[in-house]
Amino acid sequence: MCGLAGVIDLKGRREPDRAQVARMGAALTHRGPDEAGTLFAPGIGAASQRLSIVGLNNGQQPIFNEDRTVAVICNGELFDYPERKAELEARGHRFCTGSDCELIVHLYEEHGEDLFPHVKGQFAFALFDFAKRVVILARDRVGICPLFWSRQGDFFYFGSEIKALLASGAVPPVADIRGLDHLFTFFALGSRRTLFEGVQSILPGHYLRIAFQRDGHAAEPVERRYFDLDFPDWGDEDDPSDPTALIDEFEEKFRRAVEIRLRADVPVVGYLSGGVDSAYVLATAAKVRGTPIPSFTIKVPHPELDEEANAAVTARAVGGAATMVEAGPNVIAETYAALIGAAETPVLDTSCAALLALSREVHAQGFKAVLTGEGADEGFAGYVWFKIREAARKLDLGDTLRVSTGISRLARKWAAPDISLGEFARIDHMIGGPHAQSILYNLVATSRTRYYSQGLKEQLGDFVAYQDLALDLPRLRRWHPLNRSLYLGYKVLLAGLLMTQKGDRVAMANSVETRYPFLDEDVIAFASRIHPRWKLHGLTQDKYLLRQAAARILPAEIAQRRKAMFRAPLAESFLANPPDFVRDLMSPESLARTGYFDVASVRRDCETLAKHEGDKLGNFTSLGLGGVVATQLWHHLYLGGGLCALPRLEFSQTAEPAAAAQPASTYAVA
Repeated sequence: MCGLAGVIDLKGRREPDRAQVARMGAALTHRGPDEAGTLFAPGIGAASQRLSIVGLNNGQQPIFNEDRTVAVICNGELFDYPERKAELEARGHRFCTGSDCELIVHLYEEHGEDLFPHVKGQFAFALFDFAKRVVILARDRVGICPLFWSRQGDFFYFGSEIKALLASGAVPPVADIRGLDHLFTFFALGSRRTLFEGVQSILPGHYLRIAFQRDGHAAEPVERRYFDLDFPDWGDEDDPSDPTALIDEFEEKFRRAVEIRLRADVPVVGYLSGGVDSAYVLATAAKVRGTPIPSFTIKVPHPELDEEANAAVTARAVGGAATMVEAGPNVIAETYAALIGAAETPVLDTSCAALLALSREVHAQGFKAVLTGEGADEGFAGYVWFKIREAARKLDLGDTLRVSTGISRLARKWAAPDISLGEFARIDHMIGGPHAQSILYNLVATSRTRYYSQGLKEQLGDFVAYQDLALDLPRLRRWHPLNRSLYLGYKVLLAGLLMTQKGDRVAMANSVETRYPFLDEDVIAFASRIHPRWKLHGLTQDKYLLRQAAARILPAEIAQRRKAMFRAPLAESFLANPPDFVRDLMSPESLARTGYFDVASVRRDCETLAKHEGDKLGNFTSLGLGGVVATQLWHHLYLGGGLCALPRLEFSQTAEPAAAAQPASTYAVA
């Protein structure tokens, strides 16, 4: 993958400042240390930082079509590149690079803005049509690759990371407290909103279109949706009496998904946990290649969290060189500042720090591309909350008496007695719920009441993060309730946490690309169309069809191994004996300076941890207290420093790009 950034004069006349564009590109060097490229045209300045994985020697960006009227800078992988290239060449297109991203300019020539059904893989790109004076900024279907933007007056800034926007010097780093509220509700950012005021994320499956105006007026960016997840109407799902044919079909589609994600001009390795998802990925990869690929596993030195034993059993079953990376409390504390710097947001889930350490080891061993098992739980109902919700639904009497709705609201009321049942009903109306995740999110959100300062509560007013979610409620209400919850999981937890804080950011911080076979377009479509009972069989057998397929190539003890949430120790891991920077961040003075949190409540719970009495707080309070630390650290790094001795991050003064393995390329278009 790569990094892309740029500036657009919405009036289409002024060429952006070249030094500014260079700073923006340099802020993304970690995403693409191999090559740098820039593109300038009237109203346009763009930069690319390339991590070369396909077309090592001739994939420089920007990439043009044959007559140089269309150009693209792209972050990502289009895995079906060989097949699509052959089809386009048969139609007369001429390719001049070895990069899969060249598909985009030729598909645009063929289909215009209707190219998206033909662009498959993981991607974010900026396409420039110089003849029509149109710019398109697009993101893949499920949000694997990030893309952000901000409008400042008549200038539009975009980048793979917010760092690039801040490096422009034109986008001020100001906190968006509603974005903060997303984290303390979902522990994820699954909407357009970010932690920075005036900075938005392009939604998965969407693109922005900027068409320069002939009259010289500023163009208005227009958002368009080209894809959303879909499920059959309730009762229309694929539900044969014998699942054998479904297992065969899934096995074929998944094998293809793994096969094309092994395509690279560099070696591909895999992440391996103790669960069935990553085991099935690596076992399939070994079957496709005829030889196993190297694996990397996190070892958490905690008796309830360590997956080393299970991962070792799996590693022996799939073969290949295995690396264990230890991620205990010290590693988490030492890595946390780097994690927040990479994520550009407070991170409540400390396991993200462990994954940052894992990608660092992958990079240290000279690898650039890694297969992972994310996406299986969203497609095949792997989380425990799906079981709980389906169990409650057994008490419903059709649409006339939905006992499960009352149970959900009463359970949330018990966890948060200060919130009225009417407020829970309002939230459910916003998202077509309740859903399987509703109780979980409510438990996470108890930290809002416990830790938010009175000033923050007053600023938020009656805002709730649910109202920002972009959900297609008319379609959602036609689906089976389990599929409704899966949809919410794809939109919020997957896009807002697993693909960012646990995916792109922690990997690309170390110049490593992550690839996701379970998020292949055909695999998602297959999982979506089958009846929920082939995902959650009864109330106990999660990921049923996946496990049946895995049992064909893995030992039964691995294929049927119970789902265990991967996590690292929570806040007590580095608050019981806090390092100096955490002690400073959580001091009464620092807490009062940021103003986000109630000083007395935070200090009370910190003292409880200092007495090694963390069990009195519980997991969700510990998660929230870790979020307080993370927010204080994020504020220090991005919004001015002064809270601890760690250096703040400076972007507007980012140095010019370092010399790359290949010389930087600059293109100017008249």
